Amino acid sequence: MPIKIPSRLPAFDVLRNEGVMVLDEELASRQDIRPLRIALLNLMPKKIQTENQFARLIGATPLQIELSLIRMSDHRTRNTAAEHMESFYRPFEEMKAEKFDGLIITGAPIEHLDFDEVTYWDELREVMEWTQTNIHSTFGVCWGGMAMINHFHGVKKHMLSAKAFGCFRHRNLAPASPYLRGFSDDCIVPVSRWTEMRQDEVDARPGLTTLLGSDEVGPCLIEDPAHRALYVFNHFEYDRDTLKQEYDRDVENGVPINVPCNYYPEDDPARTPVNRWRSHAHLLYGNWINEIYQTTPFDMNEIGH
Repeated sequence: MPIKIPSRLPAFDVLRNEGVMVLDEELASRQDIRPLRIALLNLMPKKIQTENQFARLIGATPLQIELSLIRMSDHRTRNTAAEHMESFYRPFEEMKAEKFDGLIITGAPIEHLDFDEVTYWDELREVMEWTQTNIHSTFGVCWGGMAMINHFHGVKKHMLSAKAFGCFRHRNLAPASPYLRGFSDDCIVPVSRWTEMRQDEVDARPGLTTLLGSDEVGPCLIEDPAHRALYVFNHFEYDRDTLKQEYDRDVENGVPINVPCNYYPEDDPARTPVNRWRSHAHLLYGNWINEIYQTTPFDMNEIGH
């Protein structure tokens, strides 16, 4: 079944042209099932690109999904047109009374700041507490996942001496996990961050289970059943050229940056990169959506109880 999004959202035509099933509100209203309500708290500067990436993954399942876009109430983006934000996003303050089957909290390019130095940290902490009463399952991605594991468990993020940048092989540490259904014994995942979470500090917190990890870049995917959450510190959602865009931007701006490792053929940035993580990205998000579908109450008023 398709993902339900506004027909005027740029992702609607992008996904339809790629063969993803999309459904506008008029057609969805004629169907006699309850769609899953999934919200995206988009903290990335390139809002439309991020919308496309996550909508592509959660829209590939046979379930009808209603996607809602959330922004921080007082934070104003400088990289996306105000008209787009006004048309498609609602501030968290207006949505606090609503309930959702799932929530994705994206990363944000603010890794160099301590959490309490982020201008919207207090409101984000409110969002994370809100997930315990109004969200059935939450997926924290990159900085969003680091923020959640810090908030709920006190796990600290640590600055790296050099950026973890490229495509790294990760081991499947929990083959029986429903979130890794269909996963190979290992997989390639794009990584782009200046910080890390350390495995020994994760292991010291009871109740956390590392599902995917790398000897080179540490833990990747962590399950937190007590808070009905997953934390992923790397970027399954990235497009083939996302790392290239980041690399080209830094080169153009004169920012010292290494060629992303294991990304370009023969590590040659003049060549076209190859996407080697797409299938596992669809598996991961499809498994997450399936787990929500299997466990969320039909009566949304029961979410959080």
